[in-house]
Amino acid sequence: MPTYSSSVCERYSQTIWVSELTKSGYQDDQQVKLKHLQAEVDSLLQQLQNLKEQRLAAINEEKK
Repeated sequence: MPTYSSSVCERYSQTIWVSELTKSGYQDDQQVKLKHLQAEVDSLLQQLQNLKEQRLAAINEEKK
């Protein structure tokens, strides 16, 4: 299970990767598609994190 710090490192690495791809000479339309995909990935990761936190909260509530 990844920790918060590992998630931050992974996100930072993704940001650098996208930045390098953007600098690498992709055409403008490809850069736009890439940025949209990155935004979608970020949104999905946030939704996943929210679900994980909700499940953990529900499990902790059941233990009480």
